Amino acid sequence: MSTAVAPSEAPNRSEEPQGRTRQGRARRLAWRIWRERSAYLFIAPGMIIFSVFTLAALIFAFYLTFHRWSIIEPDKPFVGTQNYEDMIHDERFVQSVLNTIYFTGASVPLTMIIGLGLALLLNQPLRGRAIFRTAYYLPVVTPFVVSALLWKWLYNGDFGLFNYYLVKGHIIDQPLLWLSDKDLAMPAVVLMSVWSGVGFSMVVYLAGLQAIPHELYESAKLDGASTWRRVVFVTIPLLRPTTLFLLVMGIIGSLQVFTQIFVMTSGGPVNKTTTMVYYMYQWAFKYYDMGYASTLAFALFAMLLAFTAFQLRLFRDGATS
Repeated sequence: MSTAVAPSEAPNRSEEPQGRTRQGRARRLAWRIWRERSAYLFIAPGMIIFSVFTLAALIFAFYLTFHRWSIIEPDKPFVGTQNYEDMIHDERFVQSVLNTIYFTGASVPLTMIIGLGLALLLNQPLRGRAIFRTAYYLPVVTPFVVSALLWKWLYNGDFGLFNYYLVKGHIIDQPLLWLSDKDLAMPAVVLMSVWSGVGFSMVVYLAGLQAIPHELYESAKLDGASTWRRVVFVTIPLLRPTTLFLLVMGIIGSLQVFTQIFVMTSGGPVNKTTTMVYYMYQWAFKYYDMGYASTLAFALFAMLLAFTAFQLRLFRDGATS
């Protein structure tokens, strides 16, 4: 005759399998790793390189932000959050942030607008349009240092082509000091950056234009829409994902502008073209303070992170709308 087990004496079915389930999951995970060991072997070199040159470097850079780390002095004292406090009260850092925002706000919209105009023009059945597409894209594949040196020569106050033709055309009375004038230096750098980046916007917009169904244009034309209305009400709305992509890439790239500043103006005149990355470079390789330079780098990282999160929200809202 079987005896009933009291409810208090019955085994706890919710606690006993928990350890077994955890052990079972660990065994299954270990088995999957072993089964796919060849794949892990192939990605191991990349993971090692990423861990050493990116992850470890990032952790060490964050460690430097809490030290006054001079590469020419033996002492590296711990200063806590002093570097962050100095950065907040650093007027030159604030100026570099404003200069970077100015550069971004001027160069990115101009690059996108001109790129869209060229894409609309070169999307038409024109003779030799492949040659024009190649010509407009050439500045993109030209090294930035070469482009900056070329434009520095064009801006030269004594023998630059810009001053020569402006004087010959009686537009100006005397040569302008493009890169030495505090009011002209940043616009000059912006113009060079637009020239070098408009080809990329043009190609991306061309890809977006060719993905738009031609039937939409035919329907709009049958409804009596003019060319301008077709562009405004058909082309531009359907290019919204492309525009958002170019906006994200353009702003992220412009916030890290360095080469043009380094080659053309060296941050002058009177720090009017000193951007965040160039200011970071000065503290690292001119003043040799790696701790403060790392602090500036993390400030830039925070700005990029906040902007990227905002852009991802825009992408998500654009996809759901």
